[in-house]
Parts: sequence; C-alpha cells; structure tokens
Amino acid sequence: MLRFDIPPVCANAYRLQAAMSFTIAAIYLYTPYQWVSLLLAVGGLLRGFVSPHKCLSYKAFAGAMQRFGLVRSQNAGSKMFADKIAGIAGTAMFVTWLLGSGIGAVPAYAILIFAFIDLATGFCAACWAYGAWYKLRQA
Repeated sequence: MLRFDIPPVCANAYRLQAAMSFTIAAIYLYTPYQWVSLLLAVGGLLRGFVSPHKCLSYKAFAGAMQRFGLVRSQNAGSKMFADKIAGIAGTAMFVTWLLGSGIGAVPAYAILIFAFIDLATGFCAACWAYGAWYKLRQA
C-alpha cells in the first residue's frame, strides 16, 4: 500500500495538479481544443507509472509550495494511483477525440467533477478508493 521506494510527495502541490486537471477537462469539454487531453494523459501516466518527481508540472508546483512554506508531505502511493486513473482517462479522452467520438466527454466530466472536489476540499476520491481497497484486501 505505502510506497517507500519513491520519496513522499507534496499534497499541496497535488492540489495544484487538481486545478490543472480541472482546467484541462474544462477546455476539453467547452472549447474546440480537445487535443489538450494529451497533456492530462502524458502527465498522469508519467506521474502514475514512473514517478511524480520526474514530472515538470509537479516539480514546478512542489517548488512553489516550498517557496511559500506550504509543504505537506504525503506517501506517494495513493497519489500515484490517482495519477494512473487520470492518465488512463486522459488517454481515453485523446484517443476518442482522434477517432471523432464524443464518448471522451464521459471521462472528461469525471475528471472535472473529482478534480473540483479535490481542489475545493482536499478530498481525493481516488486516494480514498486506494486506501479502501487495501483495507478490504486485509480483511
């Protein structure tokens, strides 16, 4: 469950990532610039399957939080799980856009809603699901 092979991540930097995900989903849904879903896909897959510390946007957001003294460390495991979901959703959005299908709106609305909840309250639904899954498996 916990990832000790990867250094902890800054939870506040991830709230800024949620703002970026929200913005990308809104652009995808409400403008003709649906190609921006590629940014969500690449960033999510990089942070989720490689390491958050390799992603330029995470580095920038974590650096900003450090400058403002708002660093709050969190184990990387749950955030990487959330990034995997975002990366897969972004990939689905991008591929369906390339194919000319409107079905990409489904993951885009999910990202829009859950990123807003994370941004507004700090509650990460994917992180909660990650923890619940491991608690369920232990029972």
